[in-house]
Amino acid sequence: MKRLTEEEFNRFAKLIYDESGIFLKDTKITLLSNRLRKRLQALDIAEFSDYYNYLQSLPSKEKALEYEKMLDVVSTNETFFFRNERHFDALSQVCLQEIAKVKTDRTLRIWSSACSTGEEPYTIAICVKESMHLFSGWDIEILATDIAPSVIQFANIAEYSGRRIEKVPTEILKKYFTQKKGDPSVYVVNDDIKKMVTFYYHNFFKSVFPKDIDIIFCRNVMIYFDKRHQVELVAKFYQCILDHGYLFIGHSETLHSISEDFSYRKILEAPVYVPNPRR
Repeated sequence: MKRLTEEEFNRFAKLIYDESGIFLKDTKITLLSNRLRKRLQALDIAEFSDYYNYLQSLPSKEKALEYEKMLDVVSTNETFFFRNERHFDALSQVCLQEIAKVKTDRTLRIWSSACSTGEEPYTIAICVKESMHLFSGWDIEILATDIAPSVIQFANIAEYSGRRIEKVPTEILKKYFTQKKGDPSVYVVNDDIKKMVTFYYHNFFKSVFPKDIDIIFCRNVMIYFDKRHQVELVAKFYQCILDHGYLFIGHSETLHSISEDFSYRKILEAPVYVPNPRR
C-alpha cells in the first residue's frame, strides 16, 4: 500500500486537527500513513481516499466511534513507570505534604489527563499509597483519561513488562506488583493500587472537564498542539484546578506566552506550575 499523497495527508491532518487539536506537520506524512494503514487493514479498505470517504459517509454515531478508532492509532502512547522521576519526587516530598496541610475537606483528587497505557496514574497511586500516613480517612480519587480507547483497555488490564517497568525500584516492585502466573517476566499491578485509579475516555477539546482537581498531570502532550489549542487547554485546566493545586507538564514544555493564569515553581528540580490567584 502506498503512502498518503500530499492532498490526502492535508485532508486527514485537518480532520485530526479538528477532532483532537493534534497538529501534524507535513514532515509526518510517512508516520501518518503507517498509522492510518492499521484502520484500512481492519476495515479491508484499499485506498486512503476510500477510507476518508467512508468516514464522511458514516451516520453520526458510527462516525464518532470510527473517529475514536482513528485517533487511537494516530496518537503516541510510549511511556513507562516513574518516567521523569523528579516529578514524582516533587509530588511525594512536597506537593502531597502541602496539600495534606491546607485541605480541610479531606478529599484528594488527582488527574492524569493523558494517561496512555496507565503507567503514569499507577505511579501516582503508588506515590499516594506511600504517603498514606498523611491521608488517613481521606476520600482519594485518581482520574486517568486518554483519547485512545485501546490504551485505556490496556491500562485496566494492568500487566507490564520490559522497558515499561525497568525504572520501578525493586522494593516498590515487590510491594505493589505480582508476577504473572506462567510468565514471571510480566508484572501485574496489585488490586490495592488498581482500585485507586478510574480510567475513562476524554477528548481535551470535546469532553467535559472534571472539577475540583488538586493536582493535574499533563506531560509531553501540549507539544502535539498548536498555540491556539495550547491556550485553550491551559485555560480549561485553570478552571478545574483548585487554588492550592499543582500542574505538572513535560520537562521540554513551558507555559511561557501560553498562559498568565499559572506561575512557574521549581520543586526539587522539577518544573511545576501553580495557579495564580483568581481575579
